[in-house]
Amino acid sequence: MNEELDQLTNAIIGAAIAVHRELGPGLLESAYEACLAFELTERGLQVERQKPLPVAYRGIQLDCGYRLDLLIENKVILELKTVDRLQPIHDAQLLSYLKVAQQKVGLLINFHSLRVKDGIKRIVNKY
Repeated sequence: MNEELDQLTNAIIGAAIAVHRELGPGLLESAYEACLAFELTERGLQVERQKPLPVAYRGIQLDCGYRLDLLIENKVILELKTVDRLQPIHDAQLLSYLKVAQQKVGLLINFHSLRVKDGIKRIVNKY
């Protein structure tokens, strides 16, 4: 991964930690999404919420109802969770989103963790 993406993901992680420190665990995913989007925007980053993700099938773009929780700077996909524990299916979901969107890196962030940094995974797509 290049230095620009490293800096961007580090900035996103810092914003997620700030949101979690303020709110703590236990809220709905939508609350963390809204607050994190606000925090990232305040830090000068371009943020898209609930961005539609069409699936290409046999050369046709199909709207299958997929939505990216957050897309930052058109480079990093954020998949937010509020679960007891991240599962392998969550990794697979984000990796699939990265492949379909042809993006290189995403962050899986579980806000239900006591310390959010323990609930963050960086997923890299080597497409």
